Amino acid sequence: MQTYNLTHLKELESEAIYVVREVASQFENPVLLFSGGKDSIVCAHIAKKAFFPAKVPFPLMHVDTGHNFPETIEFRDKFIKEMGANLIVASVQDSIDQGRVVEEKGFNASRNGLQTTTLLDAIEEHKFDAAMGGARRDEEKARAKERFFSHRDEFGQWDPKNQRPELWNIFNGFKHFGENFRVFPISNWTEMDVWQYILAEGIELPLLYFAHQREVFKRDGVIMSTSDFIPQKEDEKASQMQVRFRTIGDMTCTGAVESGADTLEKIIEEVASTRTTERGTRSDDKRSEAAMEDRKKQGYF
Repeated sequence: MQTYNLTHLKELESEAIYVVREVASQFENPVLLFSGGKDSIVCAHIAKKAFFPAKVPFPLMHVDTGHNFPETIEFRDKFIKEMGANLIVASVQDSIDQGRVVEEKGFNASRNGLQTTTLLDAIEEHKFDAAMGGARRDEEKARAKERFFSHRDEFGQWDPKNQRPELWNIFNGFKHFGENFRVFPISNWTEMDVWQYILAEGIELPLLYFAHQREVFKRDGVIMSTSDFIPQKEDEKASQMQVRFRTIGDMTCTGAVESGADTLEKIIEEVASTRTTERGTRSDDKRSEAAMEDRKKQGYF
């Protein structure tokens, strides 16, 4: 008698594919948020699998702060071209120029918080009723509260106490006019699951994730890449170090880690032994104890 056993990665993949297909069936105009980071790349890969051999039936959208790593934008354009998908770029700079948001000043200025307004404006402009993304419950305590289908009110705000139950993986996408959902297909995955899946599937990633020589400086214990977007203090001296990035966001808020892991196998070994979360190098999460939850309540992803 033959036995049919799924690995934990195949179970997680099947769950994510089911969620993506549910979004396509329940919503009229969904979109997949794509940042060029490993989680959104995995989500795009899963979306391709979910509808193969047909094309992915929804566009991808990047909320571009203008402070991205050049390698991220280069990889994004290459990935979208190979995927044959439709990419929508929502620009934070446009929001600043239109007076919708005011740019921060000072050494620790960041555009990360400004993304919320740009995202909500883009959702309203294109009339998206569901926005999928690669957020995971293990990343941060506010995201640990999320369900697969995260209801947002007509202002894009998140109320963690007003979410629908998801018993037996039955998802309720009912909404009133003007409301929308954020959906997290890989919510149950861990950082280790993501890396093991990337290795198993042979998924290409930006080189930022692998160890490389880079000019960096230290600020408040975080290794930052030198950039025209980040003014350095007098005591912050730049030096060459071998680093990699565990998570990719804006250059102004994304820290690196010293690492010699230049292959997927070495990265998996490193992740298995680390005692800090991947978002432990994100300065935007350290502004307050509830920084992520506050941003989510305002409409952040």
